[in-house]
Amino acid sequence: MGKKIAEPTAKRLFENMFICVKCNAKMRAQPDKVKKGKVKCRHCGSKKLRLKAKERRGMK
Repeated sequence: MGKKIAEPTAKRLFENMFICVKCNAKMRAQPDKVKKGKVKCRHCGSKKLRLKAKERRGMK
C-alpha cells in the first residue's frame, strides 16, 4: 500500500489529471470531455488518455 498524503496535495496532483497512453505526456482536462473524445494530447495528437495512477505499481 502507498503512503497517505494530505487531501489538498492529492487533489492538486491527481484531480482531472490525465496521461497520454502513447507519449506519457501529462495534461489536466475534464473527465466528461475525455470520455467523449473531445480532448487530445498536446504533443502527439492521440485521443487515448488514462487517469494518473494514485498508487505506484510493480515496486516490491
